[in-house]
Amino acid sequence: MIRIERNLIQEADRVTHTAHLFGHHFPLHLEPLVYATAEHLSADYTGGYWEFYTLSNKAFYMAPSAEHRFHVIAENGFNGDLSADALGITTCLYSYSYLSFSGILGFADTCAQQYHQLREYALEHPEAGAILAAID
Repeated sequence: MIRIERNLIQEADRVTHTAHLFGHHFPLHLEPLVYATAEHLSADYTGGYWEFYTLSNKAFYMAPSAEHRFHVIAENGFNGDLSADALGITTCLYSYSYLSFSGILGFADTCAQQYHQLREYALEHPEAGAILAAID
């Protein structure tokens, strides 16, 4: 099994990268939903800068730039703490899943594909058990 590698997207490349993947739907639909989902899942999340990452399997995710853990309470009964990175993966998975049913031609398919690619990476993450528990 080949390990999926993560790379930070540099500030200067963020707009180009997200536009290439999602077009104008990133700032209109995906980005605000990720932030809103983080607020919904964790009272500890109060905004801030997010890092953008690309994965070697072509997935994209974003995560808060924070050192502390976030207490997460999900509607599925999950109640636990996640690192900023795990929170980012979780909120992106929630958002991709939701938007995959949006009916927006092309964008919905991209979100479905991103969901599955990011979930592959989540399975390798040190907090895989917590991420999966939070999204299931």
